[in-house]
Amino acid sequence: MAHDALTPAFRALVDEHAPVAQVGSGFQFTEGPVWHPDGYLLFSDIPADVRRRADASGVREVKRGTNKGNGQTFDTDLNLVVCEHATSSLVRLTPGGTREVLASHFEGRELNSPNDVVVSSKGWIYFTDPWYGRMPVFGVERPRELGFQGVYRVKPGMAEPELVVDRYQFSMPNGLCFSPDESRLYVNDTEQTNIRVFDVDGQGRPRNGRVFASGIKDSLKAGVPDGMKCDFEGNVWVTAPGGIWVYAPDGRHIGRVAIPELAANFHWGGTDWRTLYVTASTSLYSLPVKVGPRSEPYMRARPSRTSAAPVEGGLELSRCALIIQDMQNDVVMEGGAFASSGAPAHCREQRAIENAARLAERCRALGVPVIFVWFVVDPGAPGMTLNAPLFEGTIEANALVRGTWGAAPVPGLEPQGGDYVVEKCRMSAWEGTRLETVLKAEGRDTLISCGAWTNMSVEHTARTGADKGYLMIVPEDACSTMNADWHRASIDYALQNVSAVTTTDAVLDALG
Repeated sequence: MAHDALTPAFRALVDEHAPVAQVGSGFQFTEGPVWHPDGYLLFSDIPADVRRRADASGVREVKRGTNKGNGQTFDTDLNLVVCEHATSSLVRLTPGGTREVLASHFEGRELNSPNDVVVSSKGWIYFTDPWYGRMPVFGVERPRELGFQGVYRVKPGMAEPELVVDRYQFSMPNGLCFSPDESRLYVNDTEQTNIRVFDVDGQGRPRNGRVFASGIKDSLKAGVPDGMKCDFEGNVWVTAPGGIWVYAPDGRHIGRVAIPELAANFHWGGTDWRTLYVTASTSLYSLPVKVGPRSEPYMRARPSRTSAAPVEGGLELSRCALIIQDMQNDVVMEGGAFASSGAPAHCREQRAIENAARLAERCRALGVPVIFVWFVVDPGAPGMTLNAPLFEGTIEANALVRGTWGAAPVPGLEPQGGDYVVEKCRMSAWEGTRLETVLKAEGRDTLISCGAWTNMSVEHTARTGADKGYLMIVPEDACSTMNADWHRASIDYALQNVSAVTTTDAVLDALG
C-alpha cells in the first residue's frame, strides 16, 4: 500500500512505501492511543468498554469497565487523563488506580461527552466536547443538556471547565493539538470537515480563530477528521479519508498516509518515537516514520528504569557545584548565529533559561558554587582547529566571537558576584579549561550540569566527568538543543549511562 506524497516535503516525513503492519485485530472500535515512556501503548476500545495495552509481548486487556473511555493522554506526572463517554466526564487516573473527576458540568449542565484531550506545558488541560458519547454503541444514549458543542480548559482550582471558544463555532469539535511551541492550538470539526487554528495568548486562551484546512472528505473513501497531532516540525497530521492526511505549518496539504481500515486516531511511540501507531476500526496498525511528535510535557518524564534515586535522598551541599554551559546568545537566542537550527524554539519549549536561573539562584543562596562555561572564539579564530563540522560551522558563522553580542550570556543567566566563568573552544567543559582546577579548589565532586546543547556540550561534559570520577547530575528540563528528538536521544540513552538524569524540581528539592 503506497502512501501519497503530494509534495516533496512529505518524503522527509514518511517513506512512500513504508510498510503498515497490523499489531492487533478483532476489536470493535479502537481509539485513544497514547505511548507511555516506559515503552508501551495504551488504547481504547469504546464499544467494548475496554482499555488495552500493546507492547513487545503483544496486545492484552488492562481494564474492563472504562465508562466507554475515548481520547486519553498523560499529564506531567504520568497520570492517565481520560475522556469518558458514558459519564460525560474528563477524569484523571493515577498509576495506583485513584480516579479524580476533572470536569463533568458546565454552567450547571452535564457536558455532552468529552472526546479528545491535550495537556499544555503549564499543566492546563484542554478537551473537546461533541456528543458522540450520547449515541448508541459509542456511549450511552440519553438527551443532551447543553445546546452547543464546545472546547474547554481545566486549570487547577477551577470549579468547572472554562469554555475557550465561541460556543457556536463548532458543530462537532473532535481532535485537538498544540504546535511545538504552543503558540497555536488546532481543533478539527468532524461534521464541518475542517481544521481551525487559534493563536494562544500568554494566558493560554485561544484567540483569532480561522480555518486552517477545509474539505477533508472524499466521497469514494471512508474517513473523517478525528484524531489529530503535530509533529516536532509543526506539520499537522489528521485522520481523514483513506488514512491520515498531513498539512505543512502554512496549511498546504503535503501528503497522505494510507491505512487499510477507517482510521480514528494515532500516536507516535517506540524507543525513538519513530513508530506511528494508528487505531483503525477493528485493528491497531503501526508504520515507521522519519519524524517524531511534538514534545508533549509527559514525554519529558523519565522512564521508571531510570529513576532519579541519586538525588531523591538529598544532596550534600558541600560537595555540589552547578555548571551552566553555552547559554549564550548565538547558541540559543533568536537572531543568534545558530537560530536556524531550531535551538531557540527548543530552548523556549524546555524553559531551559528559566530553569537554569532557578538552579543558579538556589545554589547561590546555599553557598553552592555556580560555574558558567562559555564557548568563546577570539577574533580571527586563532588556534581554532577545523577537525569537526561543529568547529567549522562556528568559524563559518562567525559565531561566539569575544566581545560580540553573540558570545554574551543570555538575559537572565548573567554571572553574579562570586560566580565563576570558565572559557573553552571545544565541546567538553573539561577540554583545555580551568574547570577541574576550580572544582579541586572548592572541593566539589558532585556536579549539577545543564545548558546547551544537550547532545553536544552537556553530553560530552557528562561523559568526561564520569570518567574522572565525578557524580554527574543532569536536570534535563534545564537543558536544550536543536529539537526535541536530539534532546531525547541524548537524555534517554547516552546520558543514562554516565549521569543521573532528573528534573530541575527534583534537584531543587534535593538541595533543600
